[in-house]
Amino acid sequence: MRTTIRLLAPGRWRIAVATLAFAAKDSPVWLLPLLTANIIDVVVGHRPIVQLWLNAAVLVLILVQNAPMHLLWVRQMSLVVRHLGTDLRSALAGRLQQLSISFHTKAGASLLQTKVVRDVENVELMLQQVAQSGTSAVLALVGALSLTAVRVPQFVPLFLLVVPCTAGLVAMVRRRSGVRNEEFRLRMEDLSARVDEMAQLMPITRAHALEQEAVHRLRGIVEEVRSAGMRLDQVNGRFGAASWLTYQLLAAACLVGAGWTAWTGFAPVSAGDVVLLSAYFAVLTGSVIGLLGLAPIVTKGLESIRSIGEVMSAPDLERNEGKQPASRVRGAVTLQNVGYRYPDAARPALANVNLDVRSGETIAFVGPSGSGKSTMLNLLIGFIRPAEGRILLDGTDMDTIDLRTYRQRVSVVPQESVLFDGSIWDNVTYGQRDLTEETVTQALRDANALEFVERLPHSWDTLVGERGALLSGGQRQRLAIARALVRDPKVLLLDEATSALDSESEALVQQALTRLMRGRTTFVVAHRLATVRTADRVAVLAEGRLAELGTYEELVALGGLFARLHSLQRA
Repeated sequence: MRTTIRLLAPGRWRIAVATLAFAAKDSPVWLLPLLTANIIDVVVGHRPIVQLWLNAAVLVLILVQNAPMHLLWVRQMSLVVRHLGTDLRSALAGRLQQLSISFHTKAGASLLQTKVVRDVENVELMLQQVAQSGTSAVLALVGALSLTAVRVPQFVPLFLLVVPCTAGLVAMVRRRSGVRNEEFRLRMEDLSARVDEMAQLMPITRAHALEQEAVHRLRGIVEEVRSAGMRLDQVNGRFGAASWLTYQLLAAACLVGAGWTAWTGFAPVSAGDVVLLSAYFAVLTGSVIGLLGLAPIVTKGLESIRSIGEVMSAPDLERNEGKQPASRVRGAVTLQNVGYRYPDAARPALANVNLDVRSGETIAFVGPSGSGKSTMLNLLIGFIRPAEGRILLDGTDMDTIDLRTYRQRVSVVPQESVLFDGSIWDNVTYGQRDLTEETVTQALRDANALEFVERLPHSWDTLVGERGALLSGGQRQRLAIARALVRDPKVLLLDEATSALDSESEALVQQALTRLMRGRTTFVVAHRLATVRTADRVAVLAEGRLAELGTYEELVALGGLFARLHSLQRA
């Protein structure tokens, strides 16, 4: 609740204006019973006809003002709620960019998508419902009690019986509904992750006729969502039934009591007052039931705020503020006794690695699966920090550098290039808004991509589809190389950049990579040893240690691990 109040604080003046407008536009709810009672008393008591017209005039006035006040309220509250939703999503996006890669790996894309989309939507829905139904219920409650206290004070104690009943029911539903809402949220997050997994596996599933197996894997979590949803619905249903019965019994008692009081003369209650008391108790019970009906929505909204807070308060940040910028990157990299162990791993991923890389040198990392090649790239780009030893960039410990300024001079070409759903121009110039057409054309030419781009229907304005789905693997890879070229990096990281391509595409990509690597410090990870023949030196990793280091020819002649791997691949 404190978090919600802090989120709403910037819009407090709009909320105040909206509340006043709502009080005016909603006033007929609690004024109509009073005007009705006055008109009945005028008729029953044969009072002066002018009182009838006076009450009629007030009635018309409060009805006519509803329209403009309603529009004012909608505008002000819409601004508050929509701005808050935008701010929350922007804050989440900003925080996600600050959190470490390890956090994203553990959390998963679908879970984070749920928080940005579904949880923020729940918060907006909660505020909208509280602003409308909640404010209406509170104003009607206050108005009905106040006017009853003025007109027939003897019935106020009966009306106040509603309050302890409300408190008990709210406490019960909040406790049980809170548990069920959290359970349902967690099951929905699991379902979102499983659907994302199913979408990623779709080509494999269809290729092996495993559609029924995929449905079976999803059915389990769908059943868990159904069960959690039914338990939540049952809690809310029992609560709704209990509240309705309680207030109907109290309403009947109020009506009978008012009629008995007027008939016996026990208190000065007129015929109009009997109608007023019955109507106000209906307003009162309707308001309380409305407030109680908000309990599940509020619980769900607060649970979503807690879910958002899991991201906003996550401590796994990459901390760069206050560190020195890498103003001039030459690309000389030194690893001194570097070691790294993943959480809960049985052995270190890297241990006691020493390597001195000159500016402009190409170093290839090879070795069996699990030898530490990917960990090495993650350390060099700064996604993870050494648990032991240190890495120097141009003689400066990378722990003291603002890695964002270093990465501005770095380009990465992964095994499967990631393109977003936009044009070729947008993908190649990503993050480089001031590039000229000549620069982009030259980058496409050097990446062996200009020819196929010019053949496309709209040239570089052609949309590539989600994750570049409308292009071939070789085309995506060449666009990724063009994107790297326009950044003019000083440090280049290639992670199996040609392993997923056919021979023709591989040849084109390899030519483009040769141009890209020229004059830049380059780190290459490769399984196919033939692709690292042009590297200045090859670093052979085995079980997290640097086993061999030398040129391609030296390592083949050495007859060690590299030579054995080389022989196996040739065979």
